[in-house]
Amino acid sequence: MINQQTDALIIGFGKGGKTLAPFLANKGWTVTVVEQSSTMYGGTCINIGCIPTKALVHSAEQVSAQETSDFASKARAFKEAWNFKEELVSLLRSKNHDNLANHPGINLITGQASFVSPHEVLVERLDRESLIITAKHIFINTGAIPFMPTTTGDSNHIYNSTTLLEMSELPRRMAIVGSGFIGLEFASMYATFGTEVTVVEKGADFLKREDKDIRKEIQSILEAKGIRFLFSSKVESVQDNIKGTTITIRNENGSTQELDVDAVLFATGRKPNTANLALERAGVQVNDKGFIIVDDTLRTNVPHIWAIGDVNGGPQFTYISLDDFRIIRSHLFGDKSRSRKDRKNIPTSVFITPSLAKVGLTEEEAVQAGYRIKVAKLPGIASPRARILKQTSGLFKAIVDEETGYILGCTLFGAEAAEIINIVALAMDTNQTYLDLRDRIYTHPSMTEILNDLFSQI
Repeated sequence: MINQQTDALIIGFGKGGKTLAPFLANKGWTVTVVEQSSTMYGGTCINIGCIPTKALVHSAEQVSAQETSDFASKARAFKEAWNFKEELVSLLRSKNHDNLANHPGINLITGQASFVSPHEVLVERLDRESLIITAKHIFINTGAIPFMPTTTGDSNHIYNSTTLLEMSELPRRMAIVGSGFIGLEFASMYATFGTEVTVVEKGADFLKREDKDIRKEIQSILEAKGIRFLFSSKVESVQDNIKGTTITIRNENGSTQELDVDAVLFATGRKPNTANLALERAGVQVNDKGFIIVDDTLRTNVPHIWAIGDVNGGPQFTYISLDDFRIIRSHLFGDKSRSRKDRKNIPTSVFITPSLAKVGLTEEEAVQAGYRIKVAKLPGIASPRARILKQTSGLFKAIVDEETGYILGCTLFGAEAAEIINIVALAMDTNQTYLDLRDRIYTHPSMTEILNDLFSQI
């Protein structure tokens, strides 16, 4: 057994950790980064999350614009898109590996880490001798993984959001269990490529945090793509047979139906990736869902151990993991002023087609909070740029405080919404009123100038 010592041990190659590592090394610390898999250099976003899925979404939109009708052509287009996705991921993974492996002061190790004691971590390497690393500071950055419910039956065609990305063939028929962000993104992407998609949702509706008018518009557009929704329903079994795969679905009335598909995606949430860490040996506390408990500076109950990114139970976005790095930087080498309390208006995006982006309160939330509000609405077709892009569907909506003129929230469902929402979030964080966005000069023709017209509705 080899023994090593380091100033900082970072377990996991996610966004926050991979940004923290060179920063600490440049400060003169010795840094060790441990990643359990060589296929995960760079973290979830690059390998199995944001980058590959959004690459496929973009390719699907290009295929849709070509108006290819036969499935064989769409299947070939999907294979080309899948190959491009693989090349892109491979390139980014390699660059991320090299950024750390070639950095002086950083020791990158591939292996499974588990705590031995609060300061000691065992790293089991597949092809080399295992080692014990003793660290002054430890940062857990292991992320989250798909949660898979227990199902009856026997099938080789059940996937989660990670394993589905390994499938290079376009399925003719797909069932997606769950209608959250991940489920809807895959549903929209595969339907745009040409797959017959059925979404099975145990609840009576989807995206319950959105206003009813937004939900209605999203459902209408997704159904126009051919997506079928089965609400108040659950999958009882998945069974392979000579026809392919049959899933049995039971609705709230107790009646059942069978659906023949080629693939079943379970998009039923994510859980913390901590099962192999032996956190109890370090005394690190977790909550009832297994996420690591941290304070607003991201410290665990063990003072020299921090948790960064999805594993700490915060919003599961790459840009939040990056902000976690900023908080730690502030407390290790800065004025100790930053904390999670600073996060006021976090924008979110769902890359269905068109994209859905949101920041702040919905209309319903604003009313419940006691605000007197004004509401602005505008259809996506009102944008000249949307007409140019041939992406005229959707609905843009903003909520404004009647008394102060401050923007309370904004939901954009339309072309390039994921870009525009960042401007609205910036305006909210800097206490600009809706008039500042209404009367600002934007380039033309651009999607951003929809803000002129949207806030003119007030």
